[in-house]
Order: sequence, then C-alpha cells, then structure tokens
Amino acid sequence: MTRPHLWIRAESRPTEQRVPIVPADAARLIADGFTVTVEESPTRIVPVEEYVEVGCSVAPFGSWVDAPEGAVVVGIKELPEDPSDLQHTHVFFAHAYKGQEGAEEVLERFRRGGGELLDVEYLTVDGKRVVAFGFWAGYVGAALSVLRHRGLLDGGVGPMTREDLDERLRGSTPAEPERALVIGSRGRSGTGAVEALAVAGCALTRWDRADTLVLDKPALLDQDILVNCVVSLGAGEAFVTAEDVDVPRRLRVVGDVTCDVTSEANKLPVNTQITTWDEPVRRFGGDEHPLDVIAIDNLPSLLPRESSETFSAELTPLLPDLADRSGPWAASLEWFRRHVHDAS
Repeated sequence: MTRPHLWIRAESRPTEQRVPIVPADAARLIADGFTVTVEESPTRIVPVEEYVEVGCSVAPFGSWVDAPEGAVVVGIKELPEDPSDLQHTHVFFAHAYKGQEGAEEVLERFRRGGGELLDVEYLTVDGKRVVAFGFWAGYVGAALSVLRHRGLLDGGVGPMTREDLDERLRGSTPAEPERALVIGSRGRSGTGAVEALAVAGCALTRWDRADTLVLDKPALLDQDILVNCVVSLGAGEAFVTAEDVDVPRRLRVVGDVTCDVTSEANKLPVNTQITTWDEPVRRFGGDEHPLDVIAIDNLPSLLPRESSETFSAELTPLLPDLADRSGPWAASLEWFRRHVHDAS
C-alpha cells in the first residue's frame, strides 16, 4: 500500500512547543514506507536535528503551503491566517464543528481551496476519541487551579517538566486539604485532573456526566476548586453562571479544561473568553466573593515533551489507515463532509 507523505508543520502560535509526531515514532514510520518532512521551528520542544538523525527531510518554517500535491500536513493547533485557500489535506485540532468563534471562516478556506480537514478531535472508534492530549490537559488544568488557590499563581506561566510541576504541588500542601471537584472524572482529561489533585493532596469529589443531569448546585458551590473536564452537548443546567458570582459560596477557583468558552455548549457561561499564558487567571466578583477562572486552551503545551510523546504514541499507529481514510479517519472525514460539502 502507498504510504502518504507526512509533512510536520511548524506551529504558528508562538507559545506552542508540542509536536504531533516525535522522532522515535517518525523513525518507525519511515521504516514502514512513509516519507516524513519536518519544518524548522523556533519553538518546538524537539530539536530538528533529532528528526534528521532518523531520516526525516527538513523544510523551512511555514513551507507547508508549497508542499507537494498529496502531502498530508500534520500539526497541533490552528493554521496561520494565510493562505486564504487551503488545498492540502490537514490533520490538526480545528475546533470547527461546535459553532466556535472563527469556525466558519476556517471551513470556508477549505471550501475555496478544495482541501480536506481531518480534525483530530473527531478521530473516533464507536464514538470514542482515540487520539487526544486530554490526560495532560486535565493534569495541568487541575495543577494550575490548585496553585492559584494556594496563592502561588500570580503571574504568567510557561513550559516546564512534570517533575517541576509536581514539586510545586507537593511543596505547598496546606494543613487542611482543599475540596476539589472534577466533573468528567472518567474521561481522559478527568483522569489527568484526578491524578494531579492526588499529587497535591486535595480532598477529591468525582462527578461524571450523569451526575450533572440534575445538578446539585449547592454541593458544587461548596467546593474550593472546580475542574471542568466534561465535553458537553449543551443539555442540562450550566455549572457556574454570572448569577453565582455574587452569592455566598466556598468555590474560589474554576479550572475550565474543556474550554468551550465561545460555544453554545459552554457549561461555565460565567466566562466567555480564553485566558493566556501571560494572564492565566480571570477574576470575577469583588473582594468578598472572588471567583478565579483559568481557561487556557492549550494547557498540554505547558508540559510539551510529555504531552507530545503521549500524543505521538496514539497517533502514529493510525497513520497506515490514512491513505484510504479507513478506521478512525473515516469518522473524521464524515464530519468534514457534513459541514463543508453538505452545508455548501
């Protein structure tokens, strides 16, 4: 079977250090007949020399726009705004099917250029995602929430190792453990959040989707920390609204790992904007009832090496099915066709 030419693009977001395929997995792909090109990048956690050592070709930053016909461009986060027409097949997290801000513009670029989007978020088997950064998103989101509650997150954040993050968590354990609620605790992100909160020594409560169908709002507001990891389709009561800000409550920090802030599916409508590495926390309410929200949309980038290795290990076994769009690729392609071709 013919293997596609995989083109690992450099990320356009200056803070993005992750990579979808690490050198060890690129070596296995090349041995299996793939051609792998990797762009030079000023931010990637893995030096380009490690790719050269395993047989990858190297291309300049941003040269994916001129990649050979048939090449599959693989990335992590959003594409740069140019070119306006997208002609290649792209594999990345586009976040374009739930009405997010800017989604229609992204899809229109594919319509104009005749390209194809295989959104990683929709690589599924029996409706379950098979590739995700979820564990590390949950881990980092919960860890930052704890550090904020303990007064140790007052400025910006940047990439680190898990060892460094765990040391900060263990070194700041209070005499009385914080009450921490994870919603969506059985999923990938929820599992990561639970593990981080255990490292931090929190008193943990776990909820899943079924626990939110009839929401126990008093119990939710009686937590110190809420970590939202559940992917919502919009049904059911919102978890924290603007009306909850001025009521007496124990809740002080919300870590919104799901980060559907611009979608109708936003279960935390108290906040409608992402936060950033430079300003990771947005405060609501006054001094009497403060509520801090963390809604960083690329949390795993704060642990770039660990998250890249995990993601690559999940993605690369699927790539042999990419040529004929079988397996999980069929599900992602169906989402694309439904929103681009059927809607046009």
